[in-house]
Amino acid sequence: MSAQPVNPNVPPDHVTVEIDGQSLVVPKGSMIIQAADKAGIPIPRFCYHEKLPIAANCRMCLVDVEKSPKPAPACATPVMDGMKVATRSEKALKFQRSVMEFLLINHPLDCPICDQGGECELQDVSLGYGRSVSRFNERKRVVPDEDIGPLVATEMTRCIQCTRCVRFTADVAGTYELGGMYRGENLQIGTYDGKPLTTEISGNVIDVCPVGALTNKVFQFRARPWELSARESLGYHDAMGSNLFLHVRRGEVLRTVPRDNELVNECWLSDRDRYSHQGLYSEDRAVKPLKKVNGEWVEVSWAEGLSAAAQILKAQSGDNLGVLVHPATSNEEGELLARLASGLGTGNLDHRIFNRDFSDAAVAEPFAVSLAEIEQADVVVIVGSNVRHELPLLHARLRKAQVANGTKIHAVNPVDFDFTFKLAGKQVVAPSQIASALSDAALRDAVKGASRAVVIVGGLVENHPQAASLRAAVRDFAGATGAAVCRIPQGANAVGLVAQGVLPTARDAGAMLAQPRSAYVIYGIEPGLDFADAPAARAALHGAQVVAFSQFACASTRDVADVILPIGALPEIEATLTNLDGRVQKAKAGGKLPVEAREGWRVLRALGGELALAGFEFTDLTGLRAGMQARSVTPSASAQPAVAGEGLEVAATAAIYRTDAVVRRAAALQSHPLNLAPAVVMSPDAAAQLQVAEGQMVKVGTSAGKATLPVVLDKRVAAGTVWIESGHGATAPLGAGRVTVVAA
Repeated sequence: MSAQPVNPNVPPDHVTVEIDGQSLVVPKGSMIIQAADKAGIPIPRFCYHEKLPIAANCRMCLVDVEKSPKPAPACATPVMDGMKVATRSEKALKFQRSVMEFLLINHPLDCPICDQGGECELQDVSLGYGRSVSRFNERKRVVPDEDIGPLVATEMTRCIQCTRCVRFTADVAGTYELGGMYRGENLQIGTYDGKPLTTEISGNVIDVCPVGALTNKVFQFRARPWELSARESLGYHDAMGSNLFLHVRRGEVLRTVPRDNELVNECWLSDRDRYSHQGLYSEDRAVKPLKKVNGEWVEVSWAEGLSAAAQILKAQSGDNLGVLVHPATSNEEGELLARLASGLGTGNLDHRIFNRDFSDAAVAEPFAVSLAEIEQADVVVIVGSNVRHELPLLHARLRKAQVANGTKIHAVNPVDFDFTFKLAGKQVVAPSQIASALSDAALRDAVKGASRAVVIVGGLVENHPQAASLRAAVRDFAGATGAAVCRIPQGANAVGLVAQGVLPTARDAGAMLAQPRSAYVIYGIEPGLDFADAPAARAALHGAQVVAFSQFACASTRDVADVILPIGALPEIEATLTNLDGRVQKAKAGGKLPVEAREGWRVLRALGGELALAGFEFTDLTGLRAGMQARSVTPSASAQPAVAGEGLEVAATAAIYRTDAVVRRAAALQSHPLNLAPAVVMSPDAAAQLQVAEGQMVKVGTSAGKATLPVVLDKRVAAGTVWIESGHGATAPLGAGRVTVVAA
């Protein structure tokens, strides 16, 4: 065999192809459409999506390949060395126009009333490749619609069977909830069983749908795309910090869509981030400063509200004052809160309001392995996390890692949570047994051999009453196996607030509530539901003077506060957040601040001026940012809380759509099937021992408080354990130690 000439300009594993006369060097195995996209050569398509498996159903991307007697689908035809492709030749255009004509045969003529009008791929492509008159005179088919839940609206007569939504639910979400039914002209896309979509990332089917068959039910009929302005913003309901656009009309946020960032959320968005904007317009939104006068709430001017707040803080400064901050608070607001606490002489400042154990002085820290690098891990161990609800898009990345790279995933949890990837191994144990489970020789051996191993530690560990010992067990496991530790920050900006020094030099959040102060500042907190120990918080705040900076004048805030100063939520302000990778990301103001509410940094600046404190002399956000600097604060450790020795252990997780005040007010999310009613969930064996039955009301008591809840039986719960979701008023009195259960 003679030696073949080698082109020195072509890298190994690459080939040379020609598309529309343009010579390209592309990787072997690439499809024609991928090579064309890389070169900026447009090829029409409907079924092809770069993040989904290739289906080649729509045939809109047919191209003319030299020496090929038939048209070739560009999305499913691999490039070959020396291949010549024409995408705009007379033959290619004939292929594409013919396919366009077939696709429009049954499509309804309802563009004027379609929500997708103005941003519809079918409209765009038909403008370039469609005929002005249809030759099809027969009756168009009609497809009945399914109700697939409160988030996604259906108009399946418009469907062109591209199967993007089917492939998304199967390959990205992993729930296999949509599929094709019947054959030929009768083919329909649906759920078959008529049940609503239950995946936590279902809204992405709206983005991948190239027509108006799947649209945003919350946004439906509210505005046209050309009426909207796009504002860059961030997801603030978990620590991932998903990049997104707020679509705004006249100051009202009407829709949220993903903004591509391969290093964070790729092109996806969780439903929690997509639909939470509904909560901004709740009836109990704080819109004017409020002051309690003789036990009654009175609307006051900003001058009077700030004066009342300043009087409380002047009279109760120093160690008498506690400052409690929500961990989704922006870096700029965190900086000013640190300055405020310093100026008032208090070291009682903390954002770790979900924590129960401060004995190891643990703080949030960036992931040891970035989100993008986790996909390349050989082995991942999930410890104490329902990661599918805690970080929906990290869960999607883990599924992608397993499917694409064969990543082996193990889980150590008190509940056998539903993941959409297969587990290489799992241990379902009571929370107190997580440490011993991590000592298991088989698990350690499975991780030791990996070149890239990652341990993901979730909220079940981070917010447990014995979190310090569990974190120590994780560190020991990582040291023995060489795994990198990724602790999920408990709050959207927990990492950023650590950097800004929103940490105690005296009492931590737990100590501030266990040893009540005379006055408190609570920032962005809904006191009835946002504290790990709600009964202790209520008792401490009731006996003190409280200045509340809040987005909502809810019942629990009115109950404990003396002054309420209304502030904007993240979609309404310009701010920065630091995500779990340690990436500082900017959000621009989108929605209009309601009535007299103001950006938090403006209110803090005005209050600092009222108190004549140093560090509040700036006049704008640029001036504030110019003076910001990282603070290194090492909080002191406190005693580890005791856990009562009797009863069943509590595994407490945050309910997916009850994580913060804004999400709790988003009506569509509250009617989603994943938003379960508050209950005490236990195994059938535990119920038999306690002599209680499914649906029976029981009295549940912990060292923190008592509640009356229905029983739900679930064999996934570990022996000796009950599973409770936080974020509900009914479960707020309960802690996370041990619980006694008796019939009501």
